[in-house]
Amino acid sequence: MSKVIFANLVRFFFLIIIQVFLLKNVGYYNLATPFLYILFILLLPFNTPNLLLFALSFLAGLTVDVFYDTPGVNAAACTVLALVRIIFIDVTVHRDGFDNEPEPRLGIMGFRWFLFYAIVATLFHHITLFLLETFHFAEIQYTLVRVVLSSLLTILLILIAEFIFYKKKLR
Repeated sequence: MSKVIFANLVRFFFLIIIQVFLLKNVGYYNLATPFLYILFILLLPFNTPNLLLFALSFLAGLTVDVFYDTPGVNAAACTVLALVRIIFIDVTVHRDGFDNEPEPRLGIMGFRWFLFYAIVATLFHHITLFLLETFHFAEIQYTLVRVVLSSLLTILLILIAEFIFYKKKLR
């Protein structure tokens, strides 16, 4: 159990450092901004208690908010992401018979499931993030373009990160 906690702690710090010091300065004319740190929330083990999941999600978002000078926007988006994760896993995992799996990784759950999971979670996170950031519907087209392009870039980086650390499930 302590090995799982240590691995997730290292993942948290690694992804936050990459997000804050590398990806903060990466973007395409403020239209596509990657948010790779949400991979920490996506890869938490299935048996993580919901209260702990919400606390860790809020903490991850709040940590990014401190460095991005955004007052609680990332924390709110990560909390929504935690809720979407809980609902998505309840709907898909128990129905598909993945009850014995430890965590939602690409090598364990398969490419199709993981891609759909990453798309749904990223879209909900980015919609919440960018709508709270603009906080009005006057620029809804610009906001939707930012959601789509940032989601594509984030999903691409999530898949690259998962393929780098890909471990095939032992049958």
